[in-house]
Amino acid sequence: MTPSALPAVLQEIKDEFLALDLPDRLQLLLEFSNELPELPERYRDHPDLLERVVECQSPVFIFAEVDENDVVHLHATAPRESPTTRGFASIVVQGLTGLTADEVLAVPDDYPQELGLAQAVSPLRVRGMTALLGRAKHQVTVKRRR
Repeated sequence: MTPSALPAVLQEIKDEFLALDLPDRLQLLLEFSNELPELPERYRDHPDLLERVVECQSPVFIFAEVDENDVVHLHATAPRESPTTRGFASIVVQGLTGLTADEVLAVPDDYPQELGLAQAVSPLRVRGMTALLGRAKHQVTVKRRR
């Protein structure tokens, strides 16, 4: 991956958003909110393992795993009554899960701003997605050192 290239899944998500007009981008974000994977059973009873993303207006929690092959598995939870935030969490989870740690760490920090949603949602919400990405990258950095 070159410094300016995105992993294919993130590029596809970006292209999907940018191909739509503003109202349809919001609809796509809502569709992503419905696609946030459920937490694996091993985490459902252990919310203490998940890190809260305090920059998000809604209670959003994430947990990154880096397996023995250096592949990232990201888990997140966000309330259904916060579809925008939940959509952002879903994009981050779907976009980063399955990438190598190096690929995750190479994702540009401003990726959330590249989705063309700044005119549709508040800057605070976009900042929340940026924080989600930052927390995921931080967790990947910490977990791969172990």
